[in-house]
Amino acid sequence: MTEARLKADGIRLGYGERVVVDDLDLDVLDGSVTVIIGPNGCGKSTLLRALGRLLRPREGAVLLDGKRIDKLATREVAKVVGLLPQAPSAPEGLTVADLVSRGRHPHQSWYRQWSAADEEAVTRALSLTGMAVHAERIVDELSGGQRQRAWISMTLAQDTSLLLLDEPITHLDLAHQIDVLDLVHRLHTERGTTVVMVLHDLNLAARYADTLVAMREGRIVARGEPGDVLSEQLLSEVFDLDAKVLPDPVAGTPLVVPISAHLRPEPS
Repeated sequence: MTEARLKADGIRLGYGERVVVDDLDLDVLDGSVTVIIGPNGCGKSTLLRALGRLLRPREGAVLLDGKRIDKLATREVAKVVGLLPQAPSAPEGLTVADLVSRGRHPHQSWYRQWSAADEEAVTRALSLTGMAVHAERIVDELSGGQRQRAWISMTLAQDTSLLLLDEPITHLDLAHQIDVLDLVHRLHTERGTTVVMVLHDLNLAARYADTLVAMREGRIVARGEPGDVLSEQLLSEVFDLDAKVLPDPVAGTPLVVPISAHLRPEPS
């Protein structure tokens, strides 16, 4: 049986007086791709921040390889877990190459400075995302899609076995969305990388996920294979969406077809 390297055990999360996630359990199976879906404000990004050790639970615990993640050293966690948050920002004047090289910081120390392995990891990450030609450009001068790929490059250079991605295809056109998700799929299949992503596009989520996790109001309401989770009833209950679910003619995964109000049949 596949083990859960990363696990949320009865966690409660919030900001100030507001509770966003309450009494949530989640096992992230090793070597799997888990995609979290749900309406805006349901707690998806908050959950991902807790899994990445950026937010400490008020109750419960996040476990990494059986140990409480908040009790582990930051550098040790960063060698295992890579996290790309929403809308990251780079210091002014930073080049793409400099940004991506920062992904190697967890692997360095006073006795281990920049090495050939670091250089190789940065070069490989830039190549995988198609950003090598932009290596000397200033990050702030890039288009939104290029900037997103630069940040993904930095996360890949970190060379972790667990990858947490919060809306990694934001600001990308459709072709680049597929490129990024295909890259994530290759990391998963060729290197065994365990991936947790937050996505808004339900059809892409269904196509690339091994496990879908549907959230609403800070709780998990469904989890499992995409074909078991994405039903017309769930879309209505979780997203307040009237839709048909059909087989994707390319991937065979569920295809969500929203029904616009003007297309609904008139009541007899």
